[in-house]
Amino acid sequence: MANTQHLALLKKGAVSWIEWRNINPNIEPDLSEANLAEANLRGANLWRSNLFKIDLFKAKLIAANLSDSNLSLANLAGAQLLDTKLVKSNLTGANLRVADLRGADLSGANLIGADISAANLQQADLGDANLIGAAMFRVNAIGVNLNQANLSQANLNQAELIEAHFYAANLSKANLGEAHFTGAYLFRANLSFADFSAADFRWANLGKADLRGANLTGANLRGANLAGANLADAHLKETIMPDGSIVSS
Repeated sequence: MANTQHLALLKKGAVSWIEWRNINPNIEPDLSEANLAEANLRGANLWRSNLFKIDLFKAKLIAANLSDSNLSLANLAGAQLLDTKLVKSNLTGANLRVADLRGADLSGANLIGADISAANLQQADLGDANLIGAAMFRVNAIGVNLNQANLSQANLNQAELIEAHFYAANLSKANLGEAHFTGAYLFRANLSFADFSAADFRWANLGKADLRGANLTGANLRGANLAGANLADAHLKETIMPDGSIVSS
């Protein structure tokens, strides 16, 4: 449960909270399980806080600092997290459905099993993030940075990943059916045994990508760079190849 003093100070407003944190830099705020649904916490300094199971439904956290905080099982559905710092935060099992994370910094964050479905991740930084088994159905991640992120077994069905960066990312066994990768950078990415059925890879860079056993049935690879890619045992039925030819069987 939340520390009543910490919660009361936060509810007093930004000025009181900032003053208290400046005077007590070594205290890690405990706001676990607090109900702050629809609260206005714009620019709040919640660095290294215990926010376990906190309810931040539709809360305003624009430009707030939640880096190194424990947000496991937190409810952030519909929250405004534009330009929010979540570096190395623990968001295991968190609910981020329909959250606005444009420009947010989630580099190194732990999002194992998190639900990020239909969220807006445009230009967000998820480099080195752990997204194993995350639900990212229909996420808008145009231009997102997922370099070296672990997305194995994640569900990105129908995701918008245009011009996204996946350098050396792990997408093994992920569901990316009907996802849009136009112009995306997937150099050296691990895409083995992933489902890319009907995915759009036009002009994407798949150089040296591991596509062993991947399902590319009906995928569009027109203009894509496959130099050095491993397509052993990949399913290519009705796949449009880089030169425009269609694989018949």
